[in-house]
Amino acid sequence: MDRRSFIKKAGVAGAGAAASTVLAAPAIAQENPKITWRLTSSFPKSLDTIYGGAVDIAERVAAATDGNFTIQVFAAGEIVPGLQAVDAVAAGTVEAAHTTSYYFWGKEPTFAIGTAIPFGLNARMQNAWYNQGNGNTLMNEFFATQGLYGLPAGNTGVQMGGWFRKEINTVDDLKGLKMRIAGLAGKVLEKVGVVPQQLAGGDIYPALEKGTIDAAEFVGPYDDAKLGFHKVAKYYYYPGFWEGGPVVHGFFNLEKYNGLPKHYQAILTDACAYANTNMMAKYDAKNPQALKQLVAEGTVLRPFSQEILEACYQAALGIYAELSAQSPTFKKVYDDQLAFKKDAYLWAQLGEYTFDTFMMIQQRAGKL
Repeated sequence: MDRRSFIKKAGVAGAGAAASTVLAAPAIAQENPKITWRLTSSFPKSLDTIYGGAVDIAERVAAATDGNFTIQVFAAGEIVPGLQAVDAVAAGTVEAAHTTSYYFWGKEPTFAIGTAIPFGLNARMQNAWYNQGNGNTLMNEFFATQGLYGLPAGNTGVQMGGWFRKEINTVDDLKGLKMRIAGLAGKVLEKVGVVPQQLAGGDIYPALEKGTIDAAEFVGPYDDAKLGFHKVAKYYYYPGFWEGGPVVHGFFNLEKYNGLPKHYQAILTDACAYANTNMMAKYDAKNPQALKQLVAEGTVLRPFSQEILEACYQAALGIYAELSAQSPTFKKVYDDQLAFKKDAYLWAQLGEYTFDTFMMIQQRAGKL
């Protein structure tokens, strides 16, 4: 090959490489389009734990897409009230929400199962049911009928039973009690005489302070202390048997979610999974110190009596039977979760329960 021929051919090859480089930029841009979504939370910014889950999602998505997929997070009330978050997503007012589905159980009782039902799954069981069982599939079959796609994006772990102005020792003490309580739990407590009130987190303190309600449950020591409930109610009851492991969901407008590039969907899924894990870790780390501080400030801890727990358990079973007869969707999802729960407790009683019980005995004996 002579020198001129070599240079000519090399020049053509170089031009081809340059053209390839020029063409690559638009191709990459098409693969990573600029997208901006708005997400409305059902929680106030002051709650860095539960509101922080939405922030985790937004930050992870932005980092994984080099800022091309941006999610703007808004606190409850900044766009819509907290209890209208799902409606806003379904209507397309916003593309996303970070909320608990049981706030919307009045539309269809299956919404309640998505978060937690009384005497349901604990946090570990929820994660197993959603990720390894049929939970995510079944719930999204239902969510799709509402124009939604949902991903678990947080869990508080078992919650406290709430703040009461007076001691509650028997079922009779619950009769006529006006209590803020979310989800299907209100229906259960109504069966034993409670008058349930559904209020967003930011509205609970003034209602307790003014005496509009006699009791209130929200989450647990860390969040409850931040909202100041101990200043207006003395008795703090446990456990929150209606929320053994409540799931906080990332909800997305179904059409908008389906329109995302597949790798954006995968990134969003991973971001929600991180938020789910991180929220539980925050609560496990922060609740012990908050509880000690609450007790130091005069909070009186009380367990619900066995009488109350048994009465509420029987009430819950009756309600599940009624709802299963009324809603085939509820029955389908409830029956699946119940079967999963039965098997899960076979292992839990041998593993976690026996180990944790032994360690708690050591703690009480001062050996830790």
